[in-house]
Amino acid sequence: QVQLVESGGGLVQAGGSLRLSCAASGRFASMYTLGWFRQAPGKEREFVAATSWMDSSTDYADSVKGRFTISRDNAKNTVYLQMNSLKPEDTAVYYCAADRSTAIKTFVHDYDYWGQGTQVTVSS
Repeated sequence: QVQLVESGGGLVQAGGSLRLSCAASGRFASMYTLGWFRQAPGKEREFVAATSWMDSSTDYADSVKGRFTISRDNAKNTVYLQMNSLKPEDTAVYYCAADRSTAIKTFVHDYDYWGQGTQVTVSS
């Protein structure tokens, strides 16, 4: 069982930045691929970024490449999502998720554990 707690959401103007954090705890929490997903009102939850615990490889959705950076502090079992050049269309609830596999997955159903979500609102 892995517990995930997100923080760092908020309200920001377009072009601004935010950093989300997700602290993972529980048995073998350090051996999970950690990812970020988001869900806007009326839309399905979508993949944003993920990083593998094995080799720290990363993957990003095309919509955030070059603007968002995912990183991981294995000593703290924490994953971060640095979001720069934010756009109104980035507005969503952002969820942290954990997957037992070593390979990065981009589908919601591949992830085993989820955090409660944190709201990010980007005003125009």
